[in-house]
Amino acid sequence: MITRFLLATTLLCGLVSSTARDRPNVLFISVDDLNDWVSVFGGHSQAKTPHIERFAKSGSVVFHKAHCAGPVCGPSRSALLSGFMPHRTGLYGNANNMLDSKMVQKYATLPEYFSKHGYQSISRGKIFHAHATAQGRDRGQWAFDTYIGGGSGRGVDRSTVYSRDKNLIRGKPGPKSKHTKGGGSEFAWGATKGSTDETRDYQTAQWAAELLQKEHEKPFFLAVGLSKPHLPFYVPQEYFDLYDPATTKANEIREDDLSDILRPDGRQKYRPSPDYLWLQENDLIDTAARAYLAACSYADACLGVIFDGLKQSPHYDNTIVVLWGDHGWHLGEKLRYRKASGWHESTRVPLIVRLPDMKNRQDCNRLVNLIDFYPTLIELCGLPKKPILDGRSFVPLLRNPQRAWNRSTTTIFGMRNASIHNERWHYLRHADGTEELYDLETDPMEWTNLTRQLNSEARAAYQQLRALYPKNFAPVVAANPANTKSNKRQGGLDQTIKQHRTLDTLQ
Repeated sequence: MITRFLLATTLLCGLVSSTARDRPNVLFISVDDLNDWVSVFGGHSQAKTPHIERFAKSGSVVFHKAHCAGPVCGPSRSALLSGFMPHRTGLYGNANNMLDSKMVQKYATLPEYFSKHGYQSISRGKIFHAHATAQGRDRGQWAFDTYIGGGSGRGVDRSTVYSRDKNLIRGKPGPKSKHTKGGGSEFAWGATKGSTDETRDYQTAQWAAELLQKEHEKPFFLAVGLSKPHLPFYVPQEYFDLYDPATTKANEIREDDLSDILRPDGRQKYRPSPDYLWLQENDLIDTAARAYLAACSYADACLGVIFDGLKQSPHYDNTIVVLWGDHGWHLGEKLRYRKASGWHESTRVPLIVRLPDMKNRQDCNRLVNLIDFYPTLIELCGLPKKPILDGRSFVPLLRNPQRAWNRSTTTIFGMRNASIHNERWHYLRHADGTEELYDLETDPMEWTNLTRQLNSEARAAYQQLRALYPKNFAPVVAANPANTKSNKRQGGLDQTIKQHRTLDTLQ
């Protein structure tokens, strides 16, 4: 007991004097497109995620007000892994490869920094956002000492598929629609063929559980990325069966939710998205909610495999666990689906952190951001501080989740678009000058934009948060002309990137 107490104290104090062998391991788990529809976060009352619930209850801090640096995969992951905000790197969208940012080129990413200071970095699944290059698919494999590619499933049962893009309803053509066009991943769902253990994420989870059973010569930084509930929502039928189609409902949606978001000239800024309109005209809003819930429950089952593997491993009492989603996800709120907006549903993320020797669940309502991962983890593991990072360590909240914090947090959703939160208020400023202000205490679903009806309290919050709008935005990183197509010459890509990213030269 004394040894374990000392270990926990060392972790919380971040003692730099600890030797590499004594340092804790890190299990870093990403769940792609997971929002707050998880039982411990309360985003949907019907969510069934027992493994995450059990993990939280076993001894973790559950962060209820965590946000991302950018509300889409590429900018969010590039920011948290580089330690620099999108408006400093110029990485605003999924098309921007972080390796093309001059700022990122100078500094070690989070896994590289751990490798540089005595850790073995290992990964499988989606941690970095993937980019096509002339030399192969860049999945960030260059940042790890060991990288394992993802597995493959058996495909989807086409007779069960719903697809807006292809206008399919249970595998058959739906009524003629003008809402089938739109960018991004295919908006679709259905049941996969085969069993759960034949699916890609489950194979990744089993691999991680087996790796955790092994002894390691160095402390490890193990990054595991699960792809669901990212679109399309193709998961085994057993997870759809968890939700009765007759009683599973979407959260309340307001048809006038966009009417008070006005451009400076008074015109309404947003219209309903094609996803929303297609679902509405086919009476599928509740059906889509059921599909997302099923995908979340599938991801939860995969996480259960990893958690069990850690619990049964020799590393359980010396491993920090960080479970995170890369951004939020709309399911009808603001008459849209997907992510990439500055609204609360898109910027807020699930975050749970476990330190060795934690025994009970603790809930934290202080603001943190995924950009804070880098300084927090290097402090917990006793690595040299890196003052240039944009994030701020939230180790004090792991000591005392209820302590006074009084910090705001910013999410960048495109060039000159910023979403700024404090613990009660949420302010958005768009590149065209459109502004929004919401009181999350009285209006958690952000139905009422207050900018045109400011009372004294709202005006004070508006002025305070407006002053935090970034003064400078870096130019958008231009895509490398050579990175125009993908091919399978993965080895050539690895060799080329590693030649230019030696740990001895990266800061």
